[in-house]
Amino acid sequence: MIELDGLRYEYDDVPGPPDRAPLLFLHEGLGSVGLWRGFHRRIAEESGRRTVAYSRLGHGRSDPPRSPRSVGFMADEAATVVPELCTALGLDRPVLVGHSDGGTIALLAAAAMSVSGVVVLAPHVLVEGFALEAIRAARDAFETGDLRDRMARHHDDPDAAFRGWNDVWLAPAFRDWDVRDRLGAITAPVLGIQGDKDPYGSEVHVRSVAERAAGPVGITELHCGHSPHLELPDETAAAITAFLADLP
Repeated sequence: MIELDGLRYEYDDVPGPPDRAPLLFLHEGLGSVGLWRGFHRRIAEESGRRTVAYSRLGHGRSDPPRSPRSVGFMADEAATVVPELCTALGLDRPVLVGHSDGGTIALLAAAAMSVSGVVVLAPHVLVEGFALEAIRAARDAFETGDLRDRMARHHDDPDAAFRGWNDVWLAPAFRDWDVRDRLGAITAPVLGIQGDKDPYGSEVHVRSVAERAAGPVGITELHCGHSPHLELPDETAAAITAFLADLP
């Protein structure tokens, strides 16, 4: 655990040599350190880089947030927690690796701080109608199915973890959420990985990054759903390690 602004964050720190930029993993909307299922450790081993994964407030074993999340929670995380965590842990110009909401946070952080690269798995840059249908289905599974029980195995407060994601995405004020105008400030190299059967987003998100970012952007499309690193771990790991190998 590490304390920032009086609140404790769970993190996993895999050592690596100081001459290579470290990696910081940012999890999805219902994720945590544990729900990477060890993928961050695999990338640490295959890339030979120090790798840190952390759980946002309300997720995993981290403390609950002080207040409910706002529509701008991803921008807030990118502007405050990510740079503060990097400073506290000595992560100098890291490569940010984010999945889903974590991918969005990685992009927003890269637009505002010095990073060596960005890897995003199924990120979000705007709201698509069909994605909201999948998010409503998740709400039903949580309220009437077994999703809450399954989440309780990985989160100290499954209600905080779920509501902090689901309530925001389904809020009327979130319908017009769009961060594409922020992407032009990204100058570091970016790798976007997108599944062609993702119920939470189409290729418009990674394509928007490629069209708007100021730095080089590569796109890898895979035949999978929303979690390439879990559904096609070998292909996803190969794409990420190849991207890291080409960084200065």
